[in-house]
Amino acid sequence: MKHTILCAAAAMALATSATAQDWDMPTPYGDATFHTQNIVQFTDEVRAATDGALDITVHSAGSLFPHSEIKGAVRNRSVPIGEFFLSTLSNEDLAFGIDSQPFVATSYDEAAKLWDAQKPVITELLAEQGLMPLYSVAWPAQGLYTNGEIATVEDLNGLRFRAYNAALEEFATLAGAAPVQIEASDIPQAFATGQVAAMITSPSTGVNSTAWDFVTHYTPINAWVPKNIVVVNKRMFDGLDADTQAAVLAAAETAQTRGWEMSAAEAESMTAALAENGITVYEPSPELIAGLQEIGATMLENWKASASDSALAILESYNN
Repeated sequence: MKHTILCAAAAMALATSATAQDWDMPTPYGDATFHTQNIVQFTDEVRAATDGALDITVHSAGSLFPHSEIKGAVRNRSVPIGEFFLSTLSNEDLAFGIDSQPFVATSYDEAAKLWDAQKPVITELLAEQGLMPLYSVAWPAQGLYTNGEIATVEDLNGLRFRAYNAALEEFATLAGAAPVQIEASDIPQAFATGQVAAMITSPSTGVNSTAWDFVTHYTPINAWVPKNIVVVNKRMFDGLDADTQAAVLAAAETAQTRGWEMSAAEAESMTAALAENGITVYEPSPELIAGLQEIGATMLENWKASASDSALAILESYNN
């Protein structure tokens, strides 16, 4: 009898080990970033819902793959799942980057409406590469960091300007600044060494990079509300059993709702933290906003001229 019980226990353990899967998940951002904290909760919920049958280990701050390689790593199944900044794929199709077009969507409500229009197109484009989106979470609206107050667009002329995607490169160029590609993790060093003197980014990234160490002023111009996206390799997702797939999708839906709520709370608290640490937070002048919106209008016309039919369909759906 004892032998029978031991054999049954061994068989059960063997079955469990055979079906359990360990996944690695690279992300570009550090542990203090709310996106990463949300992802950790997502993976905890998947682990709990599957009784450990799917255990996802988060590798933050680009420690497993640099940001630029994460999508490719998921596509070629080096890892099953990963997170990246959606508009970094704009060079593949402009549909990926419409949320980084200045003054198209400048609030959370507008950003959510834009994602509703964008998601079907993004899903189809990613499916062509064997990828499937799980969820997307917005950053707080983007603000302007500088040394000294910026009253007009002309005040940006000649400044070395941090860029993180093609849209921001174009934006900086139209503003008369000099764009320089810098990842979030390299911001402090870039300012310290004079690589850049100004940037547009979220209050979250400003606090996480201790922006008060290298700039004096911040203004919430709310230029755009960009998003991160979490994707999974479709073939590896399809290899999960039905219950595990359902658990992943349910956790993803929860993570998207929670992430947007975290983002809104973050926008308020991180802007306050900038001020508490000595940065002058000021409202942008009407002249500055007018100049920035003029740049945004020029960029949108340029975007339309180069956009695919599917990208244009997103804009049409969003505007209707």
